[in-house]
Amino acid sequence: MTTTGAEELLLSRIRDVPDYPQRGVVFKDITPLLADPRAFTVLTDALTELCVRHGATKVVGLEARGFILAAPVAVRAGLGFIPVRKAGKLPGATLSQAYDLEYGAAEIEVHAEDLRPGDRVMVIDDVLATGGTAGAAVELIRRGGADVAGISVLMELGFLGGRERLEPALRGAPLEALLAL
Repeated sequence: MTTTGAEELLLSRIRDVPDYPQRGVVFKDITPLLADPRAFTVLTDALTELCVRHGATKVVGLEARGFILAAPVAVRAGLGFIPVRKAGKLPGATLSQAYDLEYGAAEIEVHAEDLRPGDRVMVIDDVLATGGTAGAAVELIRRGGADVAGISVLMELGFLGGRERLEPALRGAPLEALLAL
């Protein structure tokens, strides 16, 4: 399948939901994409290729939809999977990072022992919006002693400026979106 064909397939399986979770927001629903085994496979293969190309040794999935995308990528690429969760959801010793998002503030955590010096970690999520969650994940990865291999997302909402906010924190690590909306 050509890149254009893959992009068209993925786009055709993303549904816009107006005024969700609040008035004025257009939510990008990926559940139709996940329900289509062909589209989900195309997505998984594309994200796997990015992990391999950038030399990742582990994959971070951001709660919650990032888990759905990152876990099969980790399996396909033969890499470890690390969930980055909302604060208070992981038992044991964690590293935490607060951040701002489109309509509020939040905090994420990772198990401290899951990241080690020498790890090259690819962050995977469904959407890059303002960059708050991805930026917090980059900070957690570095605080855990690992290197950031890059950030890979299904779609980037460019009008929200997340890429520009993230670039200083990335320090040259790639940020790749399969779809730019």
